[in-house]
Amino acid sequence: MSIASSEIDRLVDVTPDDVEAPSELSFARNVFVPLTTACRYTCTYCTYYDPPGQASLMSPEEIRDTVRIGADAGCTEALFTFGDDPDDRYTQIHEQLADWGHESIHSYLREACEIALDEGLLPHSNPGDQTRAQMEQVADVNASMGVMLETTADVRAHGGPRAKSAEQRLNTIRVAGELDVPFTTGILVGIGETWRDRAESLLAIAELHERYGHIQEVLVQNVVPNERWQEDPVSVTTMRRAVAMARVALPESVSVQVPPNLSPVRELVDCGIDDLGGVSPITDDYINPDYAWPGLDELRDIADTAGVPLTERLPVYDRYVEGEWLSPRIERAIETETEAGRRFRSVLDCY
Repeated sequence: MSIASSEIDRLVDVTPDDVEAPSELSFARNVFVPLTTACRYTCTYCTYYDPPGQASLMSPEEIRDTVRIGADAGCTEALFTFGDDPDDRYTQIHEQLADWGHESIHSYLREACEIALDEGLLPHSNPGDQTRAQMEQVADVNASMGVMLETTADVRAHGGPRAKSAEQRLNTIRVAGELDVPFTTGILVGIGETWRDRAESLLAIAELHERYGHIQEVLVQNVVPNERWQEDPVSVTTMRRAVAMARVALPESVSVQVPPNLSPVRELVDCGIDDLGGVSPITDDYINPDYAWPGLDELRDIADTAGVPLTERLPVYDRYVEGEWLSPRIERAIETETEAGRRFRSVLDCY
């Protein structure tokens, strides 16, 4: 993927003064489902993964109990999070999957998504790097999917014997476009990348969206201090500039999102964010467990302070619902005359 140096230069010069505040803020009500903490990567800023012998794998019963509680709490999204496809070091995980009749984490993800649909939630899965065959295995039971690009740069935080590859991330985003999967991605700020790296990453996302039209939202997420990452927090000034850069780099139809439990979003709204992401009223942010979700009242107060309305959305944006992107399985879940279907349509009517 070739990006012109002049385009990068243009974005590097962007400031918050170059963008306008949004006309509204949206969010989705979700329940986090940490399917497994096994991950083939060992990124130095991540507390989510557990090493072999310690990694967990949720059982079907645990998945059903979790999503049922979410549905009862009025959620619309089951957010399936887990580390990238566990490698052969995770013998216990692979043995457990085999005992449950699964050849891979992706075949198990499919069962998990079907459980969520049965219980009245729309799945949104973030399985990390995926081949075309892996994504095809689960795409039809997901309302949308996602993976963080993080950065196109070769940073030390991704290094080691199992280094994360930007090209694999980009290929996953590309495969989603080829399969017409509404998709979420984003950049991670503060892991050793430069301003030019950030610009290049955003332009790479924009180029893939221009080709396929499938990017529904892009996160600008700051890495936060935790037990494995003790670097200084990303400054508000840096986040304001990064958010503005994203807003300028991306088409207006693509939402720019900042996680409200990780960043001071009140100080970022005027830089162009228009979405606060998935917020769970009942579960932790298992990716960043030290950082609690704000309550709905706080989200309303953020929107009120910014002078814009707060709207709830589904995990798939309305233009993809109306644009015939969804599989028949997801369409039936939204259109069915059940309590869940009526809940989904009521959110669509409000968005």
